[in-house]
Amino acid sequence: MQSTLKTLKKNTTVLVAGLGLALAASSGVAWASSEKPGEGVDVTPIFPSISAEHFRGEVVNIGLRELGYKVKDFKETEYATMMVALSYGDADYSVHLWETLHDTFYQKVGGDSSMTKVGTIIPNVTQGYLIDKKTADQYGITSLADLKKPEIAKLFDSNSDGKADLTGCNPGWGCELVIEHHMQAYDLSKTVTHNQGSYFALMADTMARYKQGSPIFYYTWSPQWIGGVLVPGKDVVYLSVPYTDLPGGKNDVNTLVDGKNLGFEVDQIRSVVNNEFAEENPAATKFISAVQISADDESAQNLRMERGEKSGKDVKRHAVEWVAANRASFDGWLKQARAAAK
Repeated sequence: MQSTLKTLKKNTTVLVAGLGLALAASSGVAWASSEKPGEGVDVTPIFPSISAEHFRGEVVNIGLRELGYKVKDFKETEYATMMVALSYGDADYSVHLWETLHDTFYQKVGGDSSMTKVGTIIPNVTQGYLIDKKTADQYGITSLADLKKPEIAKLFDSNSDGKADLTGCNPGWGCELVIEHHMQAYDLSKTVTHNQGSYFALMADTMARYKQGSPIFYYTWSPQWIGGVLVPGKDVVYLSVPYTDLPGGKNDVNTLVDGKNLGFEVDQIRSVVNNEFAEENPAATKFISAVQISADDESAQNLRMERGEKSGKDVKRHAVEWVAANRASFDGWLKQARAAAK
């Protein structure tokens, strides 16, 4: 009898110990799952062809990996095609949709019926036309309307055809539509040529002319590095427009920057996800929606690229450094994402 009791006691001890290990293992799995709710799920980002805009996507990718997601190599294309890919589920997310500037691209492929704008990754982004400050001061040029005067337009003529040469947008970019509209709305077609092609190659020529002391006339936007090389107020000045006139006729919007009407709506860069992906991945969607980067931070990163740190590895390193410098905010976004998965 005593032997039987000892055997039962021994077996009970082993059973309890086994249950304890099983519970501990189960608890560990639950903990790991709550920390990494994306384990086993692939995510396909899509970025524009402008490498200077990849930084913000790499920041998001770091967080998705910390949540357990397997982030695949990003797809790369132009903005309109990005929206097509997101709409059809060929990509899962992007952080590159300008709310107003790219709205036509967004709506043409279904808009909210197939995609969801889940956050604002960069608020208050601006665009405008600039000329060199020396010429502006010498001839009293303050408005785009001044370029209607042939004698003023000729100052910015770089190919001897008598018309001002505006360094403008790539074909297919949202800004192309606005600039072309402005050329008609402000009656500039007879005195201004909108030069298009590879924007940054054209800007390299523009900067070379500036260094030679020649007048320059160009379009640009923020965030990006050009404002760190041709500094507004010091090297160049923004031109105002006579009045707000935008494609589609929606002109009751904010186009003022520092009291000057730049002719482009002050915009927001939105984060967008495919609707099916959003429904199936609340943690990823919440994280993507929470991430926000200042225009100044991205412009500073872009300037590093312009100064030579421009490889894909460099951009990923910049993203890692940015996360380290903003770890408290980043961890807060991860916490929100993990909570959304419960």
